[in-house]
Amino acid sequence: MNVTELRGDGAIAQEYRWALPSVLLGDGRAGGRVRRSTRDWIVDILMFLFACGLTFLSLMDLEAQRQPEALLFVEQVTGALACAGVWLRRRWPVGFAVVTSLLSSYLDLVGGASVVALFTVAVHRPFKISGPITLLGLVTLAPYVALRPQTDEDRTWALALGLAFVLTVFAWGIVVRARRQLVWSLRQRADSAAEEAKRLERERIAREMHDVLAHRISMLSLHAGALEFRPDAPPGEIARAAGAIRTNAHLALQDLREVIGVLRHSASDGSGGEAGEGAVPDRPQPTLADLPALVEECRHAGLDVRLDLRADGAPEGLGRNLYRIVQEALTNARKHAPGAPVTVTVEGAPGKGLSVQVRNPLMARQGAVRHGARLPGAGAGLIGLTERAELAGGRLEHGPTPEGEFSVRAWLPWPAETERESGG
Repeated sequence: MNVTELRGDGAIAQEYRWALPSVLLGDGRAGGRVRRSTRDWIVDILMFLFACGLTFLSLMDLEAQRQPEALLFVEQVTGALACAGVWLRRRWPVGFAVVTSLLSSYLDLVGGASVVALFTVAVHRPFKISGPITLLGLVTLAPYVALRPQTDEDRTWALALGLAFVLTVFAWGIVVRARRQLVWSLRQRADSAAEEAKRLERERIAREMHDVLAHRISMLSLHAGALEFRPDAPPGEIARAAGAIRTNAHLALQDLREVIGVLRHSASDGSGGEAGEGAVPDRPQPTLADLPALVEECRHAGLDVRLDLRADGAPEGLGRNLYRIVQEALTNARKHAPGAPVTVTVEGAPGKGLSVQVRNPLMARQGAVRHGARLPGAGAGLIGLTERAELAGGRLEHGPTPEGEFSVRAWLPWPAETERESGG
């Protein structure tokens, strides 16, 4: 099971959370084939040399004690096999630790491999497994101290040294395991943060595409519907409608090209540096000052709209959000209430916030005669506007009013500090 598979399901990832460092280090897991990385080979070689070094030191001590030849032969053979078994510690860590712990209850030369096995279990297994293994290692000190040392003083030193050694190795393994889990957790958080940033960027691009393209395409449909409804219109009106269709189609393609250019730039230049050859620069975003031009464009398209603008000097981000709200509201009015008069009221000041209300007669919205088929929609426009307003710290409401109108009302915060900054 690789990391990608674990990320695919949250429940599985949570279940294997504490085992992940072991998997990443090439742990064979239940006797499976071990795939060691370069780091794993270096660690295994160092562990093997460490076990051999402890075994050699113990062998020198045994020769100095002049142990029986038969016991010395058994010690040497068992010690050599235990050192060779260090290479199997990743495939059978628990079994190897149990066997070496039991053998070390009497044999000296198995001690090096037993230490390596205990450390491996402490690093690669949770406490519910490594704890009993460590307890077994402490229990095996009793028969060793009772059978091998020659004097009471030797037994006391052997017991104290054994307890300290076993507990130190276990504590060291626990610390290494905790550090690896911390690193893994930080990597997971970083990956999650990166994925969240990508998701938010995709949503932002989708929202911009909807806000811009829905407006352009609705203008195309409106002019095309007029041509379809009045094929006998004067040539001048047909020419103006055709020109408006061409202009809006060109602008829609330009907006789409810019969005695709941003996506390509993000895919080819993840560092966020300068765009490479062929990258499409971002077009200046609309602000509150562009709102009269938007209303005038809608008037040329045949929409009866009146603008009451009583705000000026709004920050760029604030003005852009309000522009998109008005743009989507006018697009919805053209879709659902063609021919109905629309009133746009914008007012605000620093410290009081910026508010907008777009309203049109409800009866016309529901029952007006439409030229051609009704414009299709995903029904997500007002939802997107609500999200946009909430992300900006404001609010948006929409629905019928007691006066028989459909109204879209939004309020966005306008901090008082911006007034002083712009004046300074």
